Formats: sequence, C-alpha cells, structure tokens
Amino acid sequence: MGQNSKQLWHGATGFHEFAAAAAPAYRGLWEGLYRTARVQEWTAAALPVGTQRRLLVIAEDWCGDASNVIPAVARWVESQPGVELRIVNRDQHPALMDRYLTNSSRSIPIIIVYDDQFRELGHWGPRPLELQAWVMAHKDTMPKDERYKEVRRWYARDHGATTIRELLEVMRPEHRAVA
Repeated sequence: MGQNSKQLWHGATGFHEFAAAAAPAYRGLWEGLYRTARVQEWTAAALPVGTQRRLLVIAEDWCGDASNVIPAVARWVESQPGVELRIVNRDQHPALMDRYLTNSSRSIPIIIVYDDQFRELGHWGPRPLELQAWVMAHKDTMPKDERYKEVRRWYARDHGATTIRELLEVMRPEHRAVA
C-alpha cells in the first residue's frame, strides 16, 4: 500500500490551504478554532526525538467533528518536529474512505498514521472514544440538534487534549504497522 499512500500524501493539502479553500460558511469556524487552539505543555515531549510521522486526514469542510478536531491537531503538529499533516476530501476519495468505515458509515474525520516509509501504523477517528460512546448511546434517544449542542460543548471543554492523547497511542514508535 506504500505507493498508493505516497500518491495520496503528495496529492493532499496542508491545513492552512484546506481551511482557506473551505466554503465561506465554514472557513471562519476552521480558522477561528485554529487561532484559539493551544498546544498543551504535556505534549511537548510526547514523542521520542527523531520520530517521523505523517498524518493523513480524511475530512470535509462541512463536518462539525472535523472542524473541532483538525485545527487542534494541526496546531499540535506544528509544534512536533518530524510530524506532518495533510488533508484529503472524503468525497473525492470514496475508496480510501471505504477502508475506514465506522459502523458501516463514512464518518469523518479519520486520521491515518504513516511512518517515514508510508507504512500505515494505524488510524484514529471519527471522534474521541468517550465522545463517540456518548453519541452512540444517545443517537436514538436525543434529537440531533440537542445532541450536536452537547458534542460542541464537549469539544469546547476538551480543547483537543483527548484527541491528541488517543492519536499519540497510534503514533508511538512501538506501535506496530497494520498488515
């Protein structure tokens, strides 16, 4: 899969280009959440020096989970030597998205973690585990608009910390590449 991964990577866009190309209705949210994102001190030494990782994100500008997660991850990645982030649009890559379905749904964002040779180490998404469990538990009992208000509150309280913690588990050098 290395060659396909490398082609995807080179065809992907950086965070700032992705946010700038977002539809006007969403651009302000992406840029605003990036501006307010802060790198938490505990993440400074989270990866051993010399660790090389590439994070390929599957997202769309309209996705509320993506707009809450990816700006915080992008800000963190900028503080991590050897870690890069690029984004592809889900709807332009259906075959890729279909490899990372969540309960047979094309839920995003998905962050695929590659090493420096484009070997996949694993993936994360579409939400932090705690939040995903809450959403699934309330999916059929709470109206969608109320559920999304609670989801936004959760992200606002968390500031991306849970996502970074979970993502680090996939990124660690001892994490084995998937077959």
